[in-house]
Amino acid sequence: MSDLPSELQDDSSPSESSVHGAAIGPLPGASELAQQVSRPGDRSGSDRADVAEVATEPTGVSGRPLPRVIAVANQKGGVGKTTTTVNLGAALAELDHRTLVVDLDPQGNATTGLGINYRSLDHTMYDVLLHDVALEDCIEPTEVKHLFVAPASLDLAGAEIELVPAFSRESRLKRAIAEVLDDYDFILIDCPPSLGLLTVNGLVAATEVLVPIQCEYYALEGLAQLTRNVELVRTNLNPSLEISGIVLVMYDGRTRLAEQVVTEVRAHFGPKVCRNMIPRNVRLSEAPSFGQPITTFDPSSRGAVAYRELAREVSGGS
Repeated sequence: MSDLPSELQDDSSPSESSVHGAAIGPLPGASELAQQVSRPGDRSGSDRADVAEVATEPTGVSGRPLPRVIAVANQKGGVGKTTTTVNLGAALAELDHRTLVVDLDPQGNATTGLGINYRSLDHTMYDVLLHDVALEDCIEPTEVKHLFVAPASLDLAGAEIELVPAFSRESRLKRAIAEVLDDYDFILIDCPPSLGLLTVNGLVAATEVLVPIQCEYYALEGLAQLTRNVELVRTNLNPSLEISGIVLVMYDGRTRLAEQVVTEVRAHFGPKVCRNMIPRNVRLSEAPSFGQPITTFDPSSRGAVAYRELAREVSGGS
């Protein structure tokens, strides 16, 4: 929790042992997560009444009104946040939804993964957050119809420090998005793998959080902390924020470990876990080097099919 701002405080062959060996032991983080998500006694009477009142609200990622602002977040690195943001965005655009990808990661992988060279641009998300440039002036079209990107640059790496003395530092992205919100059906925010001010800006601007979880041994480790931090942002800065969906990625049905991760995550989060899982697929790893989403790079690949199905689920089957 110390990383939070002060206000909030490869297709790979499975090994023989993983396929044919003994059952895997308890996953790291599973017991902590179980304690956190099963504390009915922690809610006050008024809180329980509030839960009853919203029982008819959507409990998963589907069936929510447009426009939707979704932060794709997980403090762990290498779990498929950018891959999910880019390819889900492209698949939603294929369904004729105007979709904007906001790249908040200083690495800029969502930007380059959509074929944009930030070095040739006049404005990036750094200018939007630090210099009050209008988001509309930053947005670039992509080769995919209905898909747009607000690019990142390496300058964002210093934004964490530069934002510290800034006025209303946690809400800068929210104000910028408000000016273009009516122009898009979906706005997907690619958050960096940290819990700093950039991620907080993404969580404050969003109404939903989509959490990619890799089907590997450390999948649940740190997830309890992420859910606590989302709750802190909801309580202090953004009352409408919630984790609306969890998407399982890098799934390899040949391994017992992947099956155990799926079972554990579905047991803890129930209907919030997306029905469609993203398989481990080498084409997904190759697509960014060509500056294309998987739906363009290899439309018939398993990864492209999976992200199209996920997009239908997220959009409510439209």
